[in-house]
Amino acid sequence: MRIALAQLNLLIGDVDGACRAISAAAHRAKAAGATLLVTPELALMGGYPPRDLLERRQLVERQWQALQALAAQLPLPALIGCVEPLADGPDPRQANALAAVADGRVQSVYQKRLLPMYDVFDERRYFRPGTRAQVVHLAGMRIGMTVCEDIWNDAGFSYGIDPIQELVGCCDLIVNVSASPYHVGKPLVRHQLIAAVAERCGAPTVYCNEVGAHDELLFDGGSCIIHADGSYAAYAKRWEADLAIADLAGTVAAPAAIDPVADLYDGLVMGIRDYCAKTRQGAVVLGLSGGIDSALVATLAADALGPQAVTGMLMPGPYSSPGSIADALTLARALGVRHETLPIRRAYDTMLDELTPLFAGTAAGLAEENLQSRLRGTLVMAAANKLGAMALTTGNKSELAVGYCTIYGDMNGGLGPIGDCYKTQVWQLSRHANRERMRIPEASITKAPSAELRENQTDQDSLPPYAQLDRILQAFLEQGLSVEEIIALGEPAEVVRRVVRLVEINEFKRRQAAPTLRVTPKAFGTGRRMPIARFIG
Repeated sequence: MRIALAQLNLLIGDVDGACRAISAAAHRAKAAGATLLVTPELALMGGYPPRDLLERRQLVERQWQALQALAAQLPLPALIGCVEPLADGPDPRQANALAAVADGRVQSVYQKRLLPMYDVFDERRYFRPGTRAQVVHLAGMRIGMTVCEDIWNDAGFSYGIDPIQELVGCCDLIVNVSASPYHVGKPLVRHQLIAAVAERCGAPTVYCNEVGAHDELLFDGGSCIIHADGSYAAYAKRWEADLAIADLAGTVAAPAAIDPVADLYDGLVMGIRDYCAKTRQGAVVLGLSGGIDSALVATLAADALGPQAVTGMLMPGPYSSPGSIADALTLARALGVRHETLPIRRAYDTMLDELTPLFAGTAAGLAEENLQSRLRGTLVMAAANKLGAMALTTGNKSELAVGYCTIYGDMNGGLGPIGDCYKTQVWQLSRHANRERMRIPEASITKAPSAELRENQTDQDSLPPYAQLDRILQAFLEQGLSVEEIIALGEPAEVVRRVVRLVEINEFKRRQAAPTLRVTPKAFGTGRRMPIARFIG
């Protein structure tokens, strides 16, 4: 048996485009001698997650009709992720389904049984869970059908049922169609899980994962076939659409170990590229301060879209150092991006003059600092409008967590590429960006970070050292530890309480932030839903 894994990068809601992609993959697979095609979860809906598009009943019905038409013209048997409309029973009246297609028709449909309701997942809002295991006979084999979460119950989750256990001893092959979002460390966990399923069932396990970016979620692909002894029959590329074809009787060498920093960099590049392509943005604009964050975002954008699609804006103010201006210019030239210098000094002085009736007799402080950031934000948005481009924000997760950012200033933009990357990761990624040649100036990497909004300012005037800050943030945000538990780990009590309070009181800022590409297990956005108005101790 030769199996083809159609690792597809689709556009959510584009049913016709999905049909064309599946059909093209099927014909390529048939020409290569494949006897079964497997697609990712919800492939026929254009990918995961469709969210409230699933409440548009006409779209769901049209997708179901498209499945019947697709089945009639596919040249080989296929397992296709789709939405099955349900006529009877309670709401939701649809299932996250896997259709078995052969001989010109849909032969059977399996309904996903484990519907996740944690972090970014909200499946019980849209789907009714299936109630039974299903084995389908295709291409001469007994195939156990599962969808994504159905194989995760053995990995620390507890649903009360175990779909895999019900397939043990009943199948020649296990198939799992998936849309498993990426975060740093997830690929290894996923591989261990798939290998464990194959060993447990005593049968090869076919895993077909989605690839591409859908809003803030990144899907890394990594589709594979793993034998019961842990060896590989096939694996697909990471971060790319791919058609991997394998003979079940054979084995291939295991893929190379993943470098987590390089892999994260590749994911961010794909995330920017896909977000722009799928929202029809042909160009981007961003502020270049000479600092490491804007330097990294500019480099990622140039790699994702090409330097011709990136415009960097240098906007020196009264406290911008000559070194920062020089670093920004060096970066822009090294990347080959368009760059413009628009000083804000005159506009800043004019605004201060206009604000004299309100500001007179007060000491200069946060209002004056934020005014500079907001002037820059205004210029960036004006340039984006004029150039028909999308503004990128350049803030990192460490800053966003503690509110070290300005609403209507540096937070202006349509996408925050590194908004889920801690500052310590920004340094690592910048080093990686320079692996072949110097693109980000060394000074941008090594100098003390500064917003340069007042004389001799550094980030550490207001924040703990970033290594310490990031440890505390990871413990609080991702591990869910309390203040007392973090202190017990050895972090200074006063620092921990201050950092956690900053996180708590800045929820209102994050609610207004641009979408960020999710690369950690707990990102700001759809997976973390905190009320703004609440008790903060």
